[in-house]
Amino acid sequence: MNETEEDRADAWFHALSDRTRRDILRRVLAGEHSVSALAASYDMSFAAVQKHVAVLERAGLLTKRRQGREALASGDVAAVRSVGEMLTELESLWRGRISRIDELIAEPELDHSSAPPRRPTQED
Repeated sequence: MNETEEDRADAWFHALSDRTRRDILRRVLAGEHSVSALAASYDMSFAAVQKHVAVLERAGLLTKRRQGREALASGDVAAVRSVGEMLTELESLWRGRISRIDELIAEPELDHSSAPPRRPTQED
């Protein structure tokens, strides 16, 4: 993963770290909503909802378009899939490590009493 991808991942997880933003994302993934309609769903100011929408937009998880005086927001399914793929990759990495630990635990203990003594090497 290069620096740009890491920056994008930081933006995704920052955006998704807030429950209001996750809720907004769920709504706009289900269908396009005006920002004012979204604001009516929350017990916070319109400006606060606009800020949450802006964070999601900067992260690339949501897109906005203008229709007359309204700003309409839609979820970006491809970006959400990318987040899911990244999480799946991380899960796979950890599952591999856990499998290796399980294999090491399951290995019978070596009998060190019959092995010849180990001679020190120059690396020691």
